[in-house]
Amino acid sequence: MQVEKLKYTIWAADAERAAHFYQTVFGAEVVRKNPHIIELSVAGGLIAIHGGGEGKTTWTGLSFQVADVVAAAAEVIADGGKCEREPQPEDGEPPHLAMCEDTDGNQIMLTRARS
Repeated sequence: MQVEKLKYTIWAADAERAAHFYQTVFGAEVVRKNPHIIELSVAGGLIAIHGGGEGKTTWTGLSFQVADVVAAAAEVIADGGKCEREPQPEDGEPPHLAMCEDTDGNQIMLTRARS
């Protein structure tokens, strides 16, 4: 079998709002859009946002590695998301993890490469 593409699909009550969130916060680019789904490219990966979700809190497994977790968490919050676990320093190093949610309750992680 030859895999043509790998994408991760999440559900959103408001797919347009969710797509805007990922475009604004993570610099995602729309690569495909129809009445049912919006595909976004982020750092070489694909996220498909499917409309019709319930807007409930849902763990996705999505993890975004960024240079500065604190700054990224602030951007998530500024664009309507939330971070239940604020970034905390660990073992004398800057924060390396934040647990956040997009505007539709999809839980995501922000991580920093550790030394």
